[in-house]
Parts: sequence; structure tokens; C-alpha cells
Amino acid sequence: MQARIHRLDEATINQIAAGEVVERPAAVVKELVENAIDARAGVITVEIKDGGTSLIRVTDNGSGIAADQVEEAFVRHATSKITDASDLNGIESLGFRGEALSSITAVGMVEVVTKTRDALTGIRLCIDGGVKKSLEEIGCPEGTTVIVRNLFYNTPARKKFLKSDTAEGNTIAELMERLAQSHPEIAFKFVNNNQVKLHTTGNGDLQSVIYQIYGRETAKNLVETSYEEDGILIRGLIGKPVVSRGNRSNENYFINGRYVRSPIIMKAIEEAYKPYLMSHRYPMTSLQMTIDPTRVDVNVHPTKMEVRFKDGDRIWNAVFRAVTGALAGRNMTVEVESSSKEERKKERKEAEEAAKHAPEPFEKRRLSEEVPLKAVRPVSQLPGRNLAFDIDTLPQVLKEPPLYHVDRGANQLKPVAEPAARAEESGKPVQLELPFEEPGNLMAEQDASRYRIIGQAFETYWLIEYGKELFYIDQHAAHEKVLYEQAMAHYREKEFAQQMLLSPVILTLSAREEAALQSQMELLTEIGFEIEHFGGKEYQVRAVPADLYNLNKEELLMEYLDSAEEAGGRTPTPEMILSRLATMSCKAAVKGGDTLTEAEARRLIEQLMKLEDPYHCPHGRPVIISVSKHELEKRFKRIV
Repeated sequence: MQARIHRLDEATINQIAAGEVVERPAAVVKELVENAIDARAGVITVEIKDGGTSLIRVTDNGSGIAADQVEEAFVRHATSKITDASDLNGIESLGFRGEALSSITAVGMVEVVTKTRDALTGIRLCIDGGVKKSLEEIGCPEGTTVIVRNLFYNTPARKKFLKSDTAEGNTIAELMERLAQSHPEIAFKFVNNNQVKLHTTGNGDLQSVIYQIYGRETAKNLVETSYEEDGILIRGLIGKPVVSRGNRSNENYFINGRYVRSPIIMKAIEEAYKPYLMSHRYPMTSLQMTIDPTRVDVNVHPTKMEVRFKDGDRIWNAVFRAVTGALAGRNMTVEVESSSKEERKKERKEAEEAAKHAPEPFEKRRLSEEVPLKAVRPVSQLPGRNLAFDIDTLPQVLKEPPLYHVDRGANQLKPVAEPAARAEESGKPVQLELPFEEPGNLMAEQDASRYRIIGQAFETYWLIEYGKELFYIDQHAAHEKVLYEQAMAHYREKEFAQQMLLSPVILTLSAREEAALQSQMELLTEIGFEIEHFGGKEYQVRAVPADLYNLNKEELLMEYLDSAEEAGGRTPTPEMILSRLATMSCKAAVKGGDTLTEAEARRLIEQLMKLEDPYHCPHGRPVIISVSKHELEKRFKRIV
């Protein structure tokens, strides 16, 4: 018997729609927090229990919902963010679809308490599984609190496919970390099973947010970037190569305050880091991008994580140049650490043990009170520390007001005014003083008269004494870097020398490879290649750049075409072209184990020191490693 077509009831429709919007507890938190941000909240608190399945509570001090519109807010496709389809062409708010609240109420027990600034009392609305249970007036502060209990209680099939409570809680924690980075001007607090996991000050200082999330080692190895091109503004912090990871979990970028995933931005970031990172290593970034909303489409998926651009090439170029510009000229020398992982673990354990006997926490001190540094654990009690005070107590300063700053002249921690008051007085975001400074450029002033070649180790590494530093230089990586920079300079100055081949190299290309070659033929010709069609799918290479003459020409071009295909047909920048070609200089560079005279080594080192970035080879491996006299003396127990 043929089944009859019929209309689904509203409850079923809402549960089906909820499957797209509310796939897990983190999606609920995301939608509620984004609503709070759109309501211009300055403080947002998120509390969860059991991974968010039993309780999610989101509280904000935003504008609230008017009493006569509270019920309307939970109707499907009801929103205050847009009025008609034309508004989709320039969305400025985080939410706009009008699906989130109705989807959440369809799969959970929801209670909302809200009050606007002008109202005398607030409104409390309870909805279970899409059915209204109660609506009443209630006394409450300005803002909105949404409580979601027993998520997916009426859709057991969905609940069965959730991960463990710990895994779901970790997903929410990662979401909160990204939200805190995207809006450092908002004070976020995240509580998981009654434990505070994240608490930011909301003073607008992105570095202090990253300090809270990723810790001291990451925060002290950040580089600031600020770049504007063609109406695209990019600001934020990116990590030096030393804080790279084996996955993309720390690769964060935001468009108009929204965390997104974009292959275009991802590839631009990773292409910019390519000379600094080894294969399968990924950078730490926290980039805020401000783009005209009419140039970006966020209405791609209900989760609003995917975006499309009207001019992807311009976005790619802007991101690439913002990152490369920030990294250029930075000191990237890899420093040998004074303690092993086990020693650092022991130090932290000792610090934690000392914390049990520490004085009253900072956040409990009165605002008018001065805290002498002697009240904090001295450095002598913390082996391996070189800070003015114990770094493990610093998060206590960040958690709750009042805040303190370091008065090094008076050797005291002094209280400062509330973030909002300080920002109002100065008109600028308040900068949190962090216990580290940007290291100097160790190679900036080196020359032949100021360094001494001690010798060579293992026929590969040259030992250089300079001041109070001992440098180890990898001769292969150094030569490769010098050749790379020479090729880059030739391209910039349009001085490529061409070398004709005695026997042309014949390439047989697939349709995609042929398309990639044709799209970039003009640039290849410009840098010294002479390539012509030889019939059918074959092309002959008659000349190559002189710098690359000794390399395998076929392998060189095929690797280049493969990487060009990965660009997705996008027209590459000149920097991208040279980056791909110059990395082949690795095969022409002197190898480890090859014999160099001291004069040859000195000439190579002098060439290396003249480079803007002598610290990494084109593949991201370190060229120079340093160990200080201080570290050596600690190893030999000459100092403690």
C-alpha cells in the first residue's frame, strides 16, 4: 500500500530542526552566549554540569528581553536581528536565523529569566520540550539568564550518540576559550561541575586572555600584528614557531567577532608560516578580521561556522601579508632550556605544595590595601624561576577584582582601579602587565669582529661564541637559507639569470597539471623558465633559472605544479611562487657531513648574519640554537 503524504506536527518539525542547530551541549552554549554578546553584555557567566547534559546556565548583564516579547523569542524563525531577506547581504550580528531558542526548547527543559533596563520587574518563562509551562513576573537584575536542564531528555537516540561527560565538557571549554579570544572586552567566566575553569577580566587585553588560556610559555612567545589592505583590517597575536603544535587546535581566527573555519584563511596562515615551521607543525594564532559584511556570507550552515567570500584572493593575500609582516625580523633563536621536563614538573609540584601555606589570596584583599612582595613566595623558594614573583600565583590576580600591578620601583604589588573605570579614564583598553618581556634580537649586532668560531661538531654543526652566548649553527640549514634568500632577492630585483639546457626535459602532464602550468606560465617565464608545448600532453623545458641548474628539473617542476594544484586555481602571489621554488635549494645546499674549511664556514656565517630572518630554513627547521653562559654555569652547578 502506498504511503500517504501528510504534514508533520510542529513538535516533530522543531525536533528535526533542532538536529541541525543543537547537535551537542556545546551548540547550546554557543547559541546562548552569542545571543548575550548581541545583547551587548559586558559580563557573561556559563555554568555546566555533567558535560552540559544535566545543566547549562548562561547569565549575562545585557539589554534583556521586553516582557511582551519573551514568548515570541522562543517561536521558530522569530528574531530581532533581521527583518527581511535583504538583510542577509550584510549581517553584523552573531545570530540572525531565529532557530536557536526554539530548537533548544524542543530538546530540553528551559527556564529563562530576563529584565530590561527600564522595567520594574523581570519575566520568568518555563518551556519543556517545546510546551510552555509557566509565565510570571519575578524580581531580577537587568540582563538574561537561560537555564537548560536535561538536554535531549525527549530524544534518547540523540543523547545516546553524545560522547562522555568529560569530552562534552572539554568541547564547551574550547568553545569558551575561543569566545574569550574573540571578545576580550567581555568578562567571561566558565564553571564546570562547580570548578572555575576560565575567568577573564574583560579589559580588552588579548594577551592576558591568551595567558589565561594557554599559559606563560605561549603568552611570552607572541607577536602582535596589525595590517589593513583594501578594506580588510587584521589585528591580533600570533605565536612564534617555538609554540607550534602537531594539530590546528590553536589556529584561531575570527571574522567580525565570529569564530569561523575557512580553508582560504587556514592556507594563507600556514603558507606564511611555511619558512618557519617543519612539516605537520601548525602555528598558534588569534586573529581578529574586520571585513565589510556585504563581502562575506555567513548564511551557509545553521551552525554559522562556515563562510564564503566574494573575493577570496584578496582575503588570502591580506592574511598572508599580515602574518609574514609580523614574523619578519623577529628573533627566532631556539634557546636551550635549563631544566628537563621532569625537573620542571618537580618545580611545579613544589610550588603547589608551597601554595597550601601561602597567605590570603589576592582577590580577598581590600582595594585600598598594598601587598608587599615579601607576602608572596620569594624566588629562592622556587628553583628555576627567574620572575619577580611566583608565576603560579598570577592567575589568582586575574580571577577576581581587585586587580594588582607590579610596582618594581617600590617592590610592591599595588591595586589598580576597576577595568571599566580605568578604560573610561584613559579612553583606551587597559593593558595587563605580564611577567615577561620581548627578548632582544641576539643576532642584530653580530659581525666578523665580535664573534669567534670555536670549531665544528660532528662535521655538521659550527660552534660560535658571541658575548655571553654560545651558538650552534647547522651548516646545511644555514646554506639552504642563504640560497633561498638569494633566490628571493633575485626575484624582487628581476635579475634572474637563465641557463639553457643541452637536452630539453620532457614533461607529460595530466589535465589538472596542464591547467596549473598554463595558469602560471607567465610567472614561470618571468623567473627564468622556458617551457613550450611539445604536442598532446607533453611540454618541453628548454631553460631553467641559473640558481636551479644543478637540480632535478623534472622533479622541481612537478613538485611546483602539485603545490599549485593545492592552491585551488587561485592566482599565487610572487612571494608564494618564490617560496615554492626556493625551497628546492635544499638539494643544492651543502649537506651535514660535508667538509667545510674555516674560511668557507666564516663566509657562510657572515652571509647568514646579514639575513633578516637567519633563524629557520625554508622548511621551518631551526638554523641556530643558543645556550647562554648562565645556563651552562647552572648545568655545572657553578651557580644555583
